[in-house]
Amino acid sequence: MDFNVKSSAALIFDDFFQNADTRTENWLLMSSPLPQTVIIAAYIFFVTSLGPRLMENRKGFDLKGLLIAYNFGVVALSLYMCYEFVMSGWGTGYSFQCDLVDYSNSPQAMRMAATCWLYYFSKFIEMLDTVFFVLRKKTNQVTFLHVYHHSIMPFTWWFGVRFAPGGLGTFHALLNCVVHVIMYSYYGLTAMGPNYQKYLWWKKYLTTIQLIQFVMVTSHISQYFFLNDCPYQFPIFIYIIALYGLIFLFLFLNFWYHAYTKGKRLPKVLQAQTWTHHTNGVMQANGVMNGNGRHEKYE
Repeated sequence: MDFNVKSSAALIFDDFFQNADTRTENWLLMSSPLPQTVIIAAYIFFVTSLGPRLMENRKGFDLKGLLIAYNFGVVALSLYMCYEFVMSGWGTGYSFQCDLVDYSNSPQAMRMAATCWLYYFSKFIEMLDTVFFVLRKKTNQVTFLHVYHHSIMPFTWWFGVRFAPGGLGTFHALLNCVVHVIMYSYYGLTAMGPNYQKYLWWKKYLTTIQLIQFVMVTSHISQYFFLNDCPYQFPIFIYIIALYGLIFLFLFLNFWYHAYTKGKRLPKVLQAQTWTHHTNGVMQANGVMNGNGRHEKYE
């Protein structure tokens, strides 16, 4: 009985992977989900257990120069990915409705697949956000949502690159890159110290930018459920993106209501949940909101 169950599971697994995109199978980390699973597990272990223990009796590191370089490096990478997403589809032929994945070996299709892989790989780079929190002994910012998001994003995007690198399922990635340009610019300027506070007058609009992003992601992906004929190759990804978009939209609307409509301080549990950026789709929990609505990461 056990043998039959194992055999059936193996057959389902093999049958599922027969539909994978052969173009990406030999790219870095793409041959199997196992390598990324090991990396993600090591990340979780370090930021939740090993790292805090190693830093327990040590003074937090001063990483100002590294943080400035890192944040503006992510800004540059995000700008590049924005350009590539636009040039490989979103500005060169996509209809913003039922855009299917192009599995051909055309230069345009391969450019989109490569951009999707780069976006996936960038999620590992962004794990350094949490590592820096631990090394600076800012463990109050290492929330469950933060770690969960940084872990689940690369894991789910592995399947996106392996099965559907392109089409309407990548719109949220383009938006996420645009938002990252803004967010990491803010983080970079913040890391430069109080002398640059005068350049951060626009930080009060960050939550609004996040809300607009989630509304756009949810609205765009929801079209799929109302189109008469949209033979998107892997509908499961549509459901995942829609779920992510709705969850984060409601989290930010909840914050907006408490912080701006009621004008009350947020309870700690919401402080830990409402400052996220992403996305796939979704967004990263890259900092927390304090009771005055300020965005804290390096302040």
